[in-house]
Amino acid sequence: MEDELIDSSRLSLPRKSVLPGAGFFYPDSLDESRAEERAREKLEEASVAVVTDTDADGLGCVALIREVYDAALDVEDFEARIEERLGDEDETDDDEDDEDAALELDEGEKEEEERPKSSVALVGSSPYSLEDDLLRVAEYAPEGIDVFVCDLCPDRYEYVEDELEALAEVAGQIRWFDHHQWKPDVEKKVRDAGVELVVGESDEECSTDVALRELDYDFDERFVELAEVTRDHDLWLNEDERSQDLADYAYWTSKEEYVAIVGAYGADLPPVVEEYIAHRRVEKENLIEAAVDRADMKTVGDWTIGITYGRCSQNEVADALREKGADAAVVVKPAGSASIRGSDDFERCHEVAGLVNGGGHPKAAGCKPDIYDDMLDYAHHWTTQGATTKRVILNAFERVAEMPEEDEDIETER
Repeated sequence: MEDELIDSSRLSLPRKSVLPGAGFFYPDSLDESRAEERAREKLEEASVAVVTDTDADGLGCVALIREVYDAALDVEDFEARIEERLGDEDETDDDEDDEDAALELDEGEKEEEERPKSSVALVGSSPYSLEDDLLRVAEYAPEGIDVFVCDLCPDRYEYVEDELEALAEVAGQIRWFDHHQWKPDVEKKVRDAGVELVVGESDEECSTDVALRELDYDFDERFVELAEVTRDHDLWLNEDERSQDLADYAYWTSKEEYVAIVGAYGADLPPVVEEYIAHRRVEKENLIEAAVDRADMKTVGDWTIGITYGRCSQNEVADALREKGADAAVVVKPAGSASIRGSDDFERCHEVAGLVNGGGHPKAAGCKPDIYDDMLDYAHHWTTQGATTKRVILNAFERVAEMPEEDEDIETER
């Protein structure tokens, strides 16, 4: 396949909106080999490892942990590289949303490989790769390493059982900070495996809040404020305009850059980062508008569901659909995943996602239905703008509508 065929910079916005980014087309074997190589490089000489989700909340935890261990990377190098990107007219947004499993070989990761490594290794993970990443730490980290797991929640203990056992044989201690909805049996078994697990109230705290509270350290005020602003976005409060900047910046840049910048500045991002965010938002707004314009409103039980398709920022699209009268919003992505966002009138997103290979919070969840057997299925997905995925997720809403709230018998399909 010619590189030009998956180069988003060559596409018009309407076509870019309905197709996945370049990372989607990388085979899993390439992703896995690159992930193995990066993990080995980061972990071999590390004294601490953090396995974390790579959104602003998970990365905020890393910034706090690196502060505790005096392991922050030099921020000036990152700022210089941002200046270089601003001067590059060819820079484009080829990122996929944080619920996609595909890894991007983008400029940010190329740069990341050239930077000095922190003694607190950052192992980016997701609900789909958690067990693999835990095992990589067990395989490549030195004996006695301290391990933190942040902003991640396994659907079933069996998914991480063997990996935690292997990790426990290597690690000096394992601490886990999270705020998702944990099943009681999973929570108990993780603790029984020797993990110091702390789960915050999902409607009151983000994982960065939990880390700030549980780490025995006198944090500077900028870290306290970072947790507050991160919570504002992660819990969909939207009361602090800086929280969207943090979310966008974490989404658009490399993991190491985000951690270094917020570790140095907290929630008050420096001018060069604000300029970078403004530059990237021009296209972001256009993609949001396209997704909102193609949305449909569906009635399921007593709820109105706004459902749409496209490469876009799901949170702003969900806000727009709620303004149009939706109780819940579904954004189906070109890579096959979907984001489900609720409201005060719908707090069962995690139940819907749990029926279609996903999970999350009552008001925010993600999933990727297991319906893609070959590339013809994906071709149908792109040309019909997610018709099958939409139907599967709407069917899940119908099943939830027939169940009592918080039905413990819902079994996550995976």
